[in-house]
Amino acid sequence: HLMDLAPLAGARLWAWFGAWLLTGAAWALSLVAILSIGLFVIPLAIVATVLLARRTSWRLGFSGLIAGLGAPLIYVAYLNRAGPGNVCSAVVRGTSCMQEFDPLPWLIVGLALVAAGVAAFLIRTRSQPRI
Repeated sequence: HLMDLAPLAGARLWAWFGAWLLTGAAWALSLVAILSIGLFVIPLAIVATVLLARRTSWRLGFSGLIAGLGAPLIYVAYLNRAGPGNVCSAVVRGTSCMQEFDPLPWLIVGLALVAAGVAAFLIRTRSQPRI
């Protein structure tokens, strides 16, 4: 029956969404960490984008790219969770202090991008004809 294939098609769409999400995360990581590992991640993001954009059926998950852009921003917010300002912690031979960003802007933008990507995906896939 054709109705038995509908869950498989939905799972495949989510897989493409996930692939695009990882690609978006690679792009965001490239930009956020441009002075460290970002330059090494950019080629991976380019290759993934080209490969995913080649097939029309794979483009249905494109909104995952938007969601993926938010994932590294949420991670930056997590890393700076004790900020903003100078944050000190005890180490073996004294204290280590570092300047941290305000995590709230990173978190808000990251969550907004993830929510927008998921919402766009759900709207787009619900408007697609079912098998």
